[in-house]
Amino acid sequence: MSAEILRVHPDEPQQDRIDYIVACLRKGDVIALPTDTFYGLAVDPVNLHAVEQIYKIKTRQKHKPLSLLIASVSQAYELARDTDNLLDRLAERFWPGPLTIIVRAGTKLPLRSTANTGNVALRIPDAAIPRAVVECFGLPITATSANLQGAPECTHAASVRDQIGDRIPLIIDGGPTAHTQPTTIVDLSLGPGRWEILREGAIPTHEIVMVLQR
Repeated sequence: MSAEILRVHPDEPQQDRIDYIVACLRKGDVIALPTDTFYGLAVDPVNLHAVEQIYKIKTRQKHKPLSLLIASVSQAYELARDTDNLLDRLAERFWPGPLTIIVRAGTKLPLRSTANTGNVALRIPDAAIPRAVVECFGLPITATSANLQGAPECTHAASVRDQIGDRIPLIIDGGPTAHTQPTTIVDLSLGPGRWEILREGAIPTHEIVMVLQR
């Protein structure tokens, strides 16, 4: 059975369609939707059955935590613990945008949702559809890329359909994504004042360094 394709306006998402997406998430469905970088797989991160489905769909190694999309910096503080002003600096400069920040996870997330690492990767995407979904849902959503392990990431809904359209019930078509590079990943979970750039992506390393070393 192939996935339903639902067209949503990329800049002004229709509320009735956002409501439908949220209803699917509350049922435990896995949904593909566009972010500002690639299409991602969204589920309710506290629904452990739904989280398991993502690992099965992607044949992803279970020690790798899933990244989460949020709608505000205050939501980041609700999900994190032991943060310092490095998070503030990065968020002020690069959010919304293609920056993923790894922090120590607070108690609101099940340990399984962190792949038993105790860390969580967060970002506010510069894309209206996922932000509208998160705001309506009232919780973060997962954002791991909507592709099979080892296959190219998807920048169009048609690519998602071709790769995994027989494995998920719903694909949100919001047109092409704004970037064709992955997010830059910065790890702030190492302790107060410590950080590491784990991956350079759409944001160059030197821009991150300028913010963190000022």
